[in-house]
Amino acid sequence: MDSMRLERRGAAGLGEIRSMLLDVYAEIYADRLGEEFHTVDRFDERLGWNAEVPGFSAVVGYAGADPVGYAYGCTLQPGTRWWDGLRTPVPDGAAVEDGGRTFALSELMVVARVRGTRASRAIHDELLRGRTERRATLLVEREHPKVRALYEAWGYEWFGEVVPFTDSPLYDAMMLRLDR
Repeated sequence: MDSMRLERRGAAGLGEIRSMLLDVYAEIYADRLGEEFHTVDRFDERLGWNAEVPGFSAVVGYAGADPVGYAYGCTLQPGTRWWDGLRTPVPDGAAVEDGGRTFALSELMVVARVRGTRASRAIHDELLRGRTERRATLLVEREHPKVRALYEAWGYEWFGEVVPFTDSPLYDAMMLRLDR
């Protein structure tokens, strides 16, 4: 999407855009808001947790004055719960975090009208631009193989199955090397 403006925010600037992020989330997940895990309140809770972690960053894409998507994440810290729901074996040390190894891309979403325009890729790339971590991870719902295929086309590789919360769907954890 050529005319999209990208804007970066840290945790300190989240308050200025938080309600807009929640509105975009509600639009994208409108058909799933009745599921406890996907309510706006639960999403807002997860957003708040992310913003409290060092390395938090968000990128919002705008078409004119309208937000059309965003991504955010944080640097996984020692003792993180990110890998607690891992259901598949991984190599020794692969899920051990040191506070600088892994950037967790917690959310990446774009509204329907800009899907297929490379808007999500532009937001993604801007979020990861300049990161000092050696790798990035994200979770994609197992029920969304097209989304997983998109991430694979961007260089992500499957890492394992994870259920991050007791009431969450099954996700595929994916990993992207940033230190190439």
